[in-house]
Parts: sequence; structure tokens; C-alpha cells
Amino acid sequence: MTDLGPVGVYLPISFTTTAPADAQRDAARRLERAGYRTVWTNEVVGGKDALVQLAILLAATETLRFGTGIANIWAREPQVLHAAAAQLAEAYPGRLVLGIGAGYREQAAAAGRDYGSPLRTVRDYLSRMAATTSPPAPAAEYPRLLAANGPKMLALAAELADGAFPAGQNPEFTAAARATLGPGKLLVTGLTVATDDPEIPAKARAHLAAGADHVVLLPPHTDDFTTAVEELERLAPAFGTR
Repeated sequence: MTDLGPVGVYLPISFTTTAPADAQRDAARRLERAGYRTVWTNEVVGGKDALVQLAILLAATETLRFGTGIANIWAREPQVLHAAAAQLAEAYPGRLVLGIGAGYREQAAAAGRDYGSPLRTVRDYLSRMAATTSPPAPAAEYPRLLAANGPKMLALAAELADGAFPAGQNPEFTAAARATLGPGKLLVTGLTVATDDPEIPAKARAHLAAGADHVVLLPPHTDDFTTAVEELERLAPAFGTR
């Protein structure tokens, strides 16, 4: 199982702007120096490609692991996603975790697709990711997690993926997710936080105690990218990242 560390962070995002590549590189290096082992990024259908972003950030750091939270299935065909992820995993062994999800109806509509049944669509997407292409994608391994905030998607994660990534849930949900996934799967949970909340470490520990392998701190959306990164740096010692 990939060693993500107990607590990672979501790179701050905004719904109105995207931080320049140089600012993102600097942020990733600062978070790596702060002691975090894993940083997660989002995807904006038609606005920001999560795999391209990870390629930039992986190249800018030494040992930091990166995960997609979440790579949207409407943004690209499954064979294309697998080929990109496998190429990154080959270039940066052990440093990539691929979170996959169906997102929202609006995201499907933005890609000109019918949202349909998320469960059926994700099942089909995963099977098509595994299909052989010619020439084949690199044989590099990387964990695949499903965005799963309900019992049916958790069961699908247990069946076909390497784990699950629920977000915004309580520790009781985390415990139920662990029971569904079983002991051999990777359970990453997203914890929505206000960075000035003194109980953040306690909340993270509660999810870890309930069965999470890794907790991702999800800071509020902001247009002040630099200040948000500074806040995440400040929090690092509370999690024993050093």
C-alpha cells in the first residue's frame, strides 16, 4: 500500500481563478518542506486537467506524493486516463494515487454527456480503463480510488478499485466505509476544515481511529492562494509531519 502519511492536504482552489504554474510549484515545494507526504488536487472539466497539473508538480518536487481528488470521468475517455496515469506512475514510481469519480450532473452536461446512473457509468469506466490498447500503456502500477459517499459506490470500490475517497463525512461514516472495504483497501477521507479551527488535529485523529489510512485537509475555497498555503504550512507541526 502506498505510504501517504496520516494527513495530507488539498492544494487550495478557487472557483474564479487558477493559480499560475510557478505559484503551484512553489506551493508544492513549501508543503513538501513542511513535512507533508501527500498533496491532492482537483479537476475542473474544461478548465484544468488534473493529470497535466500533477505532471508539473511531480517534476517540481523530490519525494512528495500526489493524488487526484477527484479526476472526473467526464473529462476524458478511460483509456486516455489510464495511459496518462500509467506514464506518470512509471516516471515517478510510488508517487501517484488516482482518485476517480462521476462528479455532478452539471459536469457531465459541460462535457456534452448524459449523467445517467453514476454506479453503472463508473463500473463501465473502470472496466474500460483495464482494456488493452495498442500499443499498450506502460505497465506501471498506481492505486485507483473511487469517490464514494454512499454505500453502493463504496461496495463498487471494494469490488473493483484499490480503495475509496469519501469526503465531508463524519467518523461514523469512515468506520462504516472501512467495514465495507475490508482491511486490504486504501481508505482516504476528505476533512473539510477552517484553518483557524484548533480542533483540526482531533478531528483528523478521529477519522484515523475509525479506520482511515489517510486524512486530506480540505481548506475553504479562496482566491488568496499564497495565504492559504501559508496556513497549511502552519498546521503541519500539529500532525507530526516532521
